[in-house]
Amino acid sequence: MPRGGHNRKPTVLKVIQGTTRRDRMPANEPKPAPIAPKCPSWLDREAKAEWRRLAPKLEKLGLLTEADGSAFAVYCEAYSRWKRAALALRKLDVTDPAFRKVAVTLEKAAQELRAQGARFGLSPADRGRLDVPAQDEDEDDDFFTVRPRRMGP
Repeated sequence: MPRGGHNRKPTVLKVIQGTTRRDRMPANEPKPAPIAPKCPSWLDREAKAEWRRLAPKLEKLGLLTEADGSAFAVYCEAYSRWKRAALALRKLDVTDPAFRKVAVTLEKAAQELRAQGARFGLSPADRGRLDVPAQDEDEDDDFFTVRPRRMGP
């Protein structure tokens, strides 16, 4: 049985974006608790740093749940590969034989980073469609600044 498009969004993102339709909502969709899973010990240093940077912010928005650990780990690993390749590429000259290989690694990591990041609303396009509840004004976290969406003219 067909399952729809290849880039299906989780219901929580559809609700936040305001694109849900009751007639297309799953009747018994699992709803894991919006609690960030623990950072896996096997991630490398850069991936762990990315996890620590983003996990609390995504948890606060309800976009990272206890069931998303593996998917988020893939995002963090892709970030780590992308950063290592970007730093390695800076050190190479275009004429260096390794340049092409590192550039390909960089591009593949960037593609994976974009694909995995979109699952959590991390791309500019996905973030622009989010309409999350307003945060307390006394919080100093401005990573995801939430502005009320204007309704009507």
